Amino acid sequence: MITTELSNIGDIIQNQREFFQTGKTKDVTFRIEQLKNLKQAIIEYKQSIVEALQRDLHKPELETYITEIGVIKEIDYAIKHINSWTKPKKAAVSLDFFSYSARIYPEPLGVVLIIGPWNYPFQLIISPLIGAIAAGNCAIIKPSEIAFYTSHIIAEIVAKHFDPAYIAVVEGGVEASQKLLAEKFDHIFFTGGTAVGKIIMAAAAKYLTPVTLELGGKSPCIVDTDINLEHTVRRIAWGKFINAGQTCIAPDYLLVDKKIKKDLIAGLEKCLKEFYGDNPANSPDYARIISQKHFDRLVNFLEDGEVIIGGKTKPSERYIAPTVIDNVSLEDSIMQEEIFGPILPIIEYTEVSEAIALINSRPKPLALYLFSQNKNLQKRVLQETSSGGVCINDTVMQVGVSSLPFGGVGDSGTGNYHGKASFDTFSHNKSVLKNSFWLDLKWRYAPYQGKLPLIKKLLG
Repeated sequence: MITTELSNIGDIIQNQREFFQTGKTKDVTFRIEQLKNLKQAIIEYKQSIVEALQRDLHKPELETYITEIGVIKEIDYAIKHINSWTKPKKAAVSLDFFSYSARIYPEPLGVVLIIGPWNYPFQLIISPLIGAIAAGNCAIIKPSEIAFYTSHIIAEIVAKHFDPAYIAVVEGGVEASQKLLAEKFDHIFFTGGTAVGKIIMAAAAKYLTPVTLELGGKSPCIVDTDINLEHTVRRIAWGKFINAGQTCIAPDYLLVDKKIKKDLIAGLEKCLKEFYGDNPANSPDYARIISQKHFDRLVNFLEDGEVIIGGKTKPSERYIAPTVIDNVSLEDSIMQEEIFGPILPIIEYTEVSEAIALINSRPKPLALYLFSQNKNLQKRVLQETSSGGVCINDTVMQVGVSSLPFGGVGDSGTGNYHGKASFDTFSHNKSVLKNSFWLDLKWRYAPYQGKLPLIKKLLG
């Protein structure tokens, strides 16, 4: 096992600050080399990553490739665009600044802390790390201790391929997080739950450290009548039950037009059998719940409403079948917190205004889904709701588009990343204004006598 002694955290941070001060990380060629190094490390450790995620989450190999190892595509995107991102950008100046020129220089922040979650424990560490490297920072990584085996693989990869004065991993539980948060960083990037997000933000406030919080919430999915039913149920079922529902942007609950509800439920039942067979417990393509604590929390939700599909559990395997629940009350516990598991409540509406009102009565979600071919309805939902992002006629796929910033709003998070947004998150845009010596008008210098009428005229 490769890990870092908690007593050495201060020394690691100091070493990284000294390395950052050498200016080496500001060299774009160096950044590209490190991104290529990271990509090669992931390729080298592919099988070990697959095995670790199988042990932590019973994650199918295909899911590991498309949702974890697939982060390689983000590295390629960063390498392709980094020269453009790092180039100073010319800024416009008004006519009264005719002798000046203005530019915006992106510069790295320094030493950053990245704290990852357990649900996509590899990808959600590596993805922000790509932005930190591309922007020219040093980084300390804290993987989730709950995803025990993946945490160790990350530590092994980083120790083998990177100097700890540049990138280091700190493993451990709450004590490790507390020791890290007691230190001063130049940015903290956290992915996880809202409760811990508040702790991160409070700790960061001590040093006025900027934070990016990627949280979650109850992401609603509106289903209109104007749809392709077969495609709709397939896309909902995949987005909800991939990784056994342990996805921060999974559809948390369905808001379904009353006229199509019966057909939708029948379609979901048929689709789930196609995906996982008559007994999903025997399917090699269905994951498990990460821990006993999370399993017990989810089992309690099965007491709410009426189970109409699934509902079976195996405590010894931390297995919960893909489950659909009808007749839930908005006051039920399942509707009071993010589900983060393979349980899908269905709520019917008569008019779409009811669905919109329900969404707006709750904290702003990380994602909002709408299935409808009605362009007026699409426009209305976009205008009348607020969420971190929206995906129309699909689920979860928005996270794979590097050109789209990914992040929350309100309770679902602050800040965003992916692609250029990752680079921006870990950069400071330094404004630079330059004047010339060829002219020096005296209107702004004392004495001011007789100059006020001109100033008033210029200011309108």
